[in-house]
Amino acid sequence: MPITVPYFYGHDWQRLVQVVIAVISLIAIIIQRKTSVEGAPQAFDSVSILFAVLLCLALSSCLLADQPYWAFCEVSLMIGCCTIAYCVAHSRLQVGRSIDNFLIAVVLISCCAKTLQFIVSVLAGYTSSAQTLDLDLLLEGFSNRRFYGQFQTLTLPLLAWPLILSDVKRPVIKWIFVLLVCWWVIAIVGGTRGTWLGMAVAAIFVGCLGKAGRRWALWQLGAMLSGLGLYYIVFVLMTDAAGISLVNTAGGRLTTSLSARDIIWHQAWEMIKARPLLGFGPMHFSNIPNPIAAHPHQIFLQWASEWGIPSTLLVGFLMLRGMRSVLWKIRADRASDDPLNLLRICLFASLVGSLTQGMVDGVIVMPYSQLWLAIVTGWLMGIHRISSDHRPSNGRLRQLGLAAAFLAVGFLGYVTVHDFPTLRLRNEQYAHDFGGNFQPRFWMQGVIASKPQ
Repeated sequence: MPITVPYFYGHDWQRLVQVVIAVISLIAIIIQRKTSVEGAPQAFDSVSILFAVLLCLALSSCLLADQPYWAFCEVSLMIGCCTIAYCVAHSRLQVGRSIDNFLIAVVLISCCAKTLQFIVSVLAGYTSSAQTLDLDLLLEGFSNRRFYGQFQTLTLPLLAWPLILSDVKRPVIKWIFVLLVCWWVIAIVGGTRGTWLGMAVAAIFVGCLGKAGRRWALWQLGAMLSGLGLYYIVFVLMTDAAGISLVNTAGGRLTTSLSARDIIWHQAWEMIKARPLLGFGPMHFSNIPNPIAAHPHQIFLQWASEWGIPSTLLVGFLMLRGMRSVLWKIRADRASDDPLNLLRICLFASLVGSLTQGMVDGVIVMPYSQLWLAIVTGWLMGIHRISSDHRPSNGRLRQLGLAAAFLAVGFLGYVTVHDFPTLRLRNEQYAHDFGGNFQPRFWMQGVIASKPQ
């Protein structure tokens, strides 16, 4: 995975990888477009009209935006994420449980690789001659530790799937639990409050969904407590014994402060009041410079300020509709130990945790978080059974959806090819015009505003 290769640690390279995966997903969909599968993903079925309305609202907002180029880029990015999700869902329906094994293997390998990197970094810190250990340097793979936390919120629930299966051998369970504990240690070191909030809400929610949900929550609780104990041993007792002082500890981040979010939330609220119907345009929060961030770190405030209140209500309805459908299925099968139902619980927990974190963080902005959110959503769509009274999909709407995906992914490719070679000059121009730190959005330097007069 890209996060294990130093060359792809940066935000811009991860965005490039995301666009490439969107292109590959579109090609896969086109190749398989003539294949008919019973119970196809709902994205192009009963909710197609709602998606069409959402797209019309988005295009209207883009046309009225100050910078339509970037507005269309944001809409294309969201369609690209939907393309990835649909490709994963369609592949799951086509191939079956082999996709489950493949995707969980990707999760395990990625987490193992990052855990090994973390362990090597810790050992290097202890064996160096320096008397200080900067915990930020232990978290490789992302340009910001919060982005690492977003990835962990999506993957922590999935790591517990083998632990709640009934046919997994005990040695395998032990090693998976060790990995889960280490993953929690990294989450503790990162100190991302959104991860803690997301996992807490997911554990409470899933714990109320029957015996299997409670088993999942207990495994997570046990791993978290074990992780806290291991953190105390390695980063408190051992560092004290070795005379090493810690820098950038998690304790400095685990506070109740808003970390200046009140400033950007206020800006988003003022934008909503100014243009409630269609917003300022997708990505246009970053068109109004502020010293904090290029997005408001809150899903609904971001969507309402940029896309408008009607679009936000429609997106919220679609989210609730999908989550309710999955919730009903989990509750109906709560006594079942079928691996598919247990996987559904883990995927549901992953989405609940991530969406909860999105209330205080930029989950729908960062490329790797967007990518994995699309994968998890598509994965859940693929294993979710469609009710027997579900009406067949409309072929014309499918074609329109494919055309929209083709145009969107094509435009993303154009933006990437056009911008990527000159990103360094773009960053230098931003530093000259605005100064201060970069504020990630589409690119690492995400502010799209013109030079202040």
